[in-house]
Amino acid sequence: MATETIATRRALMGFAAFGLAAAFAGAAQAQANTQMKLFKVITSKDEITIGVSATELAAMGSGEDVKVLAQQLVASGQITVWQYAVGRDASGGLQMNPLRRVAILKNDSLRVEPASTPYKIAPPAQ
Repeated sequence: MATETIATRRALMGFAAFGLAAAFAGAAQAQANTQMKLFKVITSKDEITIGVSATELAAMGSGEDVKVLAQQLVASGQITVWQYAVGRDASGGLQMNPLRRVAILKNDSLRVEPASTPYKIAPPAQ
């Protein structure tokens, strides 16, 4: 009887662990869909940092992110994306915040490259 109780407890703990793992996987997938990837767009006059969500990039095509973004810009002539800048989060820490929507024109862009930041990247408000 004690063996059956231990086995039952182990089975219940296994189901609970599986449920938690599934919940975390769902949350991670939702976060991956809203995860923003940053790029620098360099023109003859200036440069800006832009953010494109993983979902938007996937809709543009497959391959290396910067290549997909550049191909989309060339194919369509322009793309509309979020401009990002360093700002503060609710607790006062530094993070990359969406500033405004901007249109990037093929004629003005000289180079697109991946951008990195030590700060957390905030997704735009939906």
